[in-house]
Amino acid sequence: MPKLKSWVSAARLRTLPLSISGIIVGTSLGTETDLWKSSVFWLAILTTIGFQVVSNFANDYGDGIKGTDDEREGEQRLVAAGIITEIQMKSMIIKTTIITLIVATLLIYQAFGSEDFLHSLLFFVLGIASIIAAIKYTVGKNAYGYSGLGDLFVFLFFGLLSVLGSNYLFTHQFQWELLLPASTIGLLSMAVLNLNNMRDIENDKKNNKNTLVVKLGSTKAKIYHYFLVETAMFLVIIFTYLNYHSPKQLIYIIAFIPLLLNLLTVYKNKEPKLLDSELKKVAFSTFGFAVLFGIFF
Repeated sequence: MPKLKSWVSAARLRTLPLSISGIIVGTSLGTETDLWKSSVFWLAILTTIGFQVVSNFANDYGDGIKGTDDEREGEQRLVAAGIITEIQMKSMIIKTTIITLIVATLLIYQAFGSEDFLHSLLFFVLGIASIIAAIKYTVGKNAYGYSGLGDLFVFLFFGLLSVLGSNYLFTHQFQWELLLPASTIGLLSMAVLNLNNMRDIENDKKNNKNTLVVKLGSTKAKIYHYFLVETAMFLVIIFTYLNYHSPKQLIYIIAFIPLLLNLLTVYKNKEPKLLDSELKKVAFSTFGFAVLFGIFF
């Protein structure tokens, strides 16, 4: 059995702050009470972390068995390196999925109780859909990450579902204007994926992984990246304008500084593998934005 260190590496902990950013934004807009004392908040965080870890395990497994990770840049992938076998990873994906669904069920019960069956059923179905999306990104013959649809799914699950869904757990109602901050998180999450795919463009081409970057080419992928980051910042500023009541609401702009620096780095970049450090910069900037937004908005 692989050591705990190997499983921690496969879980790719550096991706977790980005995955919970939408939860922080959505829940902070859903209640004025202390989130840190809310069981719904913490169960939502644990559920989202579970989904992300399942996704990371499945990504390691899917790319590993296809040979896509054999010459990739960035973090070592455990199945491709032979440190974790295909059977061991598949077993861990199943176990993590079961645990995550149990936590998700507790979250749904805590948010809606035993009487609101329709809402409970809806969110349980969304939980199942999240698991399927996490696994199908790279696993199977029709893995959507290999056909350029990864960006769309990231926007839907990291952005819209994460923010709007977590907000609904508290408010039990849908607010159209929340599409603005939800889109901000979704677009920044897409920017992280875009950087990942820009870094891996040559390796992905060799392995027929037709990401959106492979389809666009490096030059257009850069333009696409500028659009994602700039639109994300613009949308949340519009949301702030519509709900403005204090200058402190704009403190989150501090998190935009590294994002602007990232745009400059991408503009100057000529070696895709050097973009690896930029993934962490954008991911943690998104998390920083979410925290500042959640505290001061």
